[in-house]
Amino acid sequence: MLDPDTPDGLAAAERSQILRDSLGVSLATGLYGVSFGAISVASGLSVLQTCALSALMFTGASQFAMVGVLAGGGSAWSGAATAALLGTRNTLYGLRLAPLLGLRGWRRLLGAHVLIDESTAMSVTRGSRAAARTGFWATGVGIFVLWNLATLVGAVAGNALGDPRTYGLDAAVGAAFLALLWPRLDNTRNRVVAVLAAAVALGMVPLTPAGVPVLAAAGVALLVGALTSSPGDSPAVPDEERS
Repeated sequence: MLDPDTPDGLAAAERSQILRDSLGVSLATGLYGVSFGAISVASGLSVLQTCALSALMFTGASQFAMVGVLAGGGSAWSGAATAALLGTRNTLYGLRLAPLLGLRGWRRLLGAHVLIDESTAMSVTRGSRAAARTGFWATGVGIFVLWNLATLVGAVAGNALGDPRTYGLDAAVGAAFLALLWPRLDNTRNRVVAVLAAAVALGMVPLTPAGVPVLAAAGVALLVGALTSSPGDSPAVPDEERS
């Protein structure tokens, strides 16, 4: 039962649970910004440039790809092109979340900036628009703040921190996203899609640049969705939230 005293119509207990989950994901993901800060400075970017990338680009895979290209001797243009390619998946997230979140005006612009893997995953599994918005904003803003703070720490400390993988931060990000995905594997169709997507991604790892296997895996899910959906299907929006 919803608490009528809760302004957005979301039960207090459910809201607290969503916020706890969002905090856990934000900590696991945001702290890995230390690694980006250290790698970016080691690749030749200044502390200011590194922090600007985290604040303005704010999508980890694209950021790592860009500094990787620069570290390998590539131009800024080729680095930006690679980053843009990896960022295309966020466009697909936007198509799914736009009708679910129903954001307008400046909130829509701000929401587009914090539209990442984790904020998407923390919203699409919710049963109401209020819950979806809570999960989206709490996760997106939480990761943005922690990621940028961690980037600054990594950029300033640089090599003094050593390899961030020593602390298990790289594994924490993957583990957090797997935990978000797991509840979605509740039927045979989703499990088959997950296995096929993983197989395609693993097969492409030795053949393609970093990040492309993720796009290929997303393509598998899109293809299955296109082949199995009926013409009248539309993104699910809870009945009570339809206008």
